Amino acid sequence: MKMTFRWYGDDDPVQLWQIRQIPGVTGIVSAIYDVPVGEAWPLDKILELKAKIESAGLELSVIESVPVHEHIKLGLPDRDRLIANYRQTLRNLGKAGIRTVCYNFMPVFDWTRSQLDYVLEDGSNALIYDEEVVQRMNPLTGELQLPGWDSSYRKEDLKLLFDQYALVDEEKLWDNLAYFVKAIMPVAEEAGVLMSIHPDDPPWPIFGLPRIITGGDALERFIRLYDGSVNGLCLCSGSLGANPDNDIPALIRRFGEEGRIHFVHARNIKFTGERSFQESAHLSSAGSLDMAEIVRALRDIGYEGPTRPDHGRMIWGETGRPGYGLYDRALGAVYLNGMWEAIGKERAATKG
Repeated sequence: MKMTFRWYGDDDPVQLWQIRQIPGVTGIVSAIYDVPVGEAWPLDKILELKAKIESAGLELSVIESVPVHEHIKLGLPDRDRLIANYRQTLRNLGKAGIRTVCYNFMPVFDWTRSQLDYVLEDGSNALIYDEEVVQRMNPLTGELQLPGWDSSYRKEDLKLLFDQYALVDEEKLWDNLAYFVKAIMPVAEEAGVLMSIHPDDPPWPIFGLPRIITGGDALERFIRLYDGSVNGLCLCSGSLGANPDNDIPALIRRFGEEGRIHFVHARNIKFTGERSFQESAHLSSAGSLDMAEIVRALRDIGYEGPTRPDHGRMIWGETGRPGYGLYDRALGAVYLNGMWEAIGKERAATKG
């Protein structure tokens, strides 16, 4: 397992030199943030980002993400032009030596929460999802202002998107995903880039929009869209784990044994009700997911790819991007690396 850390570029309050000092972290997960969605990423911008990260003694391990334009998800007539741009981005990433790309196919909204600064019992702040609160929200009124999705939409643009998605059910979204996957994977293979789809977060429909990458059967259907190991998964324990029916260690073994897990987001959540949860510290005892068993499953499949501690709490008075503070994610990285080392030494002693 290769421990990495998400970094949002020069505007990120967390600095590369701080990340460099976290024991066991060697890689950075980042992206190009100033190229409009749908346009090809220039090679020189990719190389500039890579050089900046390498100058700090780290490696650009994963691009998260290369966003998929909404017109591709909707299957609109200009999708072929947009897919051609996406293919060129993958070629440029391959030329720059980037080997893993994470992306998602969630309509309109990326990860969604009902509150960003919920105060936990220990006084720290965390992201939470309360289904009752979300059900009362209307994104078209402008009351939903959360990170994790494109807040640059004007109200009229968002209304148009919702009108367009009214014609797209789950099966149509699957058709559009299949079209996209079959178009990009041959180029990814040529470029030497592993593609990792991120599951929907949360893994159920929101605001009347379809969501399809939600659990084991959906992941199986996705994998079968393109018969090649380049077509893989970002196994996000927190996203999939929001549905108690998703057994994360079992999913890791199921898809890891055939080499389809290319990237791992490791985080814990605590169930607070049906389809409701709060994000917690990474420890197994802090949430509802058994992180030790999740790490053990990754050991079982011989996972050697990038892993990053996902959303963390805001602790010790830290402010900044909700869910992406330095301190709690750093603790998570050390915790995960510690379990990885302990399990490995335990098995080596048993064999000896």
